[in-house]
Amino acid sequence: MSHDDRFGRALSLAHEAHWNQKRKGTDIPYISHPMTVSALTLEYGGDEDQAIAALLHDAIEDGGAEYAARIGEAFGPRVLAIVQDCTDSTAESKAAAQTSGQKRLDWKARKLAYLARLRDKPSTAPSLLVTACDKLHNARAILADFRQQGEPLFNRFTAGRDGTLWYYGQLAAIFADKQVAPSASLQATVQALLEEANA
Repeated sequence: MSHDDRFGRALSLAHEAHWNQKRKGTDIPYISHPMTVSALTLEYGGDEDQAIAALLHDAIEDGGAEYAARIGEAFGPRVLAIVQDCTDSTAESKAAAQTSGQKRLDWKARKLAYLARLRDKPSTAPSLLVTACDKLHNARAILADFRQQGEPLFNRFTAGRDGTLWYYGQLAAIFADKQVAPSASLQATVQALLEEANA
């Protein structure tokens, strides 16, 4: 890590973007998610820019488009590009939809477009590691909550049980194909979720 505390400044900005949010269906402060994704990114060999982008990977989608300029100015174009790459719906972010009252595209349409973008990325794209760590943390949380709550867990997701399982299966396959570092852990987690949900 650099000596100018870029990481600390990124954590502060992430906290600002997510200060009043909770993890879906829980009382867990949302900031725990980008912190965990950043830690996983470092554990799987990511560099400082990737770890910073991991802290900020949901800032534009959840905090609003204003965060794009702030991220670019504070942390440079590489970090901003990674954050934008990790956002599945930047142009119609949750924050923008809430502000304008406009309806977002259908969930399946957004996810199909996002999966297509992932497939098109070269295996060397720095955003792939951050995205894989994001999905790994989410999949682990879903599996842990399913073991506690069972089927009602899926009521918190827009796509319900079948859509959620389909989406994570697709993600696991893409990251395995591209041989992204966390792909084995993601595959194992998704496989466990599929087996237990279908038992």
